[in-house]
Amino acid sequence: MTFNQRVFAIVRKIPKGRMATYGQIAALVGSPRAAQAVGWALHSLDAKPDQTVPWQRVINRLGYISTTCLEHTANEQAWKLQKEGVEVTKKEELWFVDLSKYLWKPRTSRPL
Repeated sequence: MTFNQRVFAIVRKIPKGRMATYGQIAALVGSPRAAQAVGWALHSLDAKPDQTVPWQRVINRLGYISTTCLEHTANEQAWKLQKEGVEVTKKEELWFVDLSKYLWKPRTSRPL
């Protein structure tokens, strides 16, 4: 299984209404220092959209939506999260999610 495939498998497990961070996903796939690579893996979905990967549920460790992609904008990500019942607020031109309320806590931290 490739790095991207492992990322997608973990992201598919994030329940509706919950969030994970790029670093959290990196740790769960066994590459704890690869948060940026997780972002690139999710970005690769633009070339071959996969509706089964809920990319919108992954944000940065500070709770901000950090995408700068034109194919899936921060506004689109915020909208998708709001549709799932996640409270998303705008602060200083950035969309913010309260991770203390919405962070996904998987039962295992064993790498996939």
